[in-house]
Amino acid sequence: MSRAVLLEARNLQVHRGRVQVLAVPGLDLRAGEVLALMGPNGAGKSTLMLALAGLLPLSQGSLRFKGTELRSRSDREAYRRRMTMVFQDPLLFDATVAQNIGAGLKLRGLPAGERAPRVLAWAQRLGIGDLLDRSARHLSGGEAQRTALARALVLEPEILFLDEPFSALDAHTRDGLLDDLGHILAEAGCTAVFSTHDHGEAARLAHRLAVMREGALLQTGGLREVMNHPQDPFVAAFVGMETLLKGRVAACREGLLTLQLGKGAGGREVLAMGEAQPGQTALVGIRPEHVALSLQTDKSSSARNAFQGTVTKVIPRGPFFKVELDCGFFLAAFVTSQSLAELGLEPGSPVVASFKATAAHLIRREGLDAEV
Repeated sequence: MSRAVLLEARNLQVHRGRVQVLAVPGLDLRAGEVLALMGPNGAGKSTLMLALAGLLPLSQGSLRFKGTELRSRSDREAYRRRMTMVFQDPLLFDATVAQNIGAGLKLRGLPAGERAPRVLAWAQRLGIGDLLDRSARHLSGGEAQRTALARALVLEPEILFLDEPFSALDAHTRDGLLDDLGHILAEAGCTAVFSTHDHGEAARLAHRLAVMREGALLQTGGLREVMNHPQDPFVAAFVGMETLLKGRVAACREGLLTLQLGKGAGGREVLAMGEAQPGQTALVGIRPEHVALSLQTDKSSSARNAFQGTVTKVIPRGPFFKVELDCGFFLAAFVTSQSLAELGLEPGSPVVASFKATAAHLIRREGLDAEV
């Protein structure tokens, strides 16, 4: 079922002095969806978020909320009352947790008798119901961020903006808050925009991704679409598609292409999904979680690509390990600690790496007879 467009941004431009820091031709936010703005530091995520929230003057462009363009100051003020924002720094008042959560309700003139049950309900939903009388000065980082989220959500905003709200938290605290916020957003059907440089956070919360670089949008789309079908090498690398293979298309039939890898790869061929003309140069990407490792070729496997390789590096990655391989070309795989031990993987170990043709995706094609 398609979602109605809640917020439309067109031709957004922001300048600082004479320097253009944001140029976004178009971006829509749909009711009930969570949109992740992704990109490295300095990509323009916070600038775009502030522009979408109506908190940053535009050099050019327009915002439409529920089909109505925000033209006047009163239009923008009315819009701001229907959205809230949470920053990386919780920015709490020197008051109790309850007073912080209820601050926005008080500013909107809600009587104390009506504020109290709403404050309690949201404090409990965010796991801080027993901290209501505690001073905000005595909160941990996670407790402070939960308080800031409760202060935003108690207002029942139509759009919730979150500017890298997890980046200052330790891994354990961040995981717990991500789980809780994910449940809350799903249960409430809340529309949200959050910025992050962590594709793991985006994968856990977002329905759609918008990947940015240097103030421009490189690609927007559904979570799986962008993760598995990036349209640009930078996007591919940023969303965790660590293996990028360049070669010449030897054949292509019914969406299945044979890529002959470049010099140094020993003439190896990779089967991948995509449409290209024989003779074209193409770039193909494979996510590390789609690569299987074994000690010998499994003839019963449905994987169309299998290569002998040597382990060059083993790198811890949260609950997994990233194994980097030399197969005549670079290839990365994720394995569990159990698989790492069972296969005896360490630098110098021989291994067979395999992946399905459906796990290798065409990212870019170039002209015929291009240099590889």
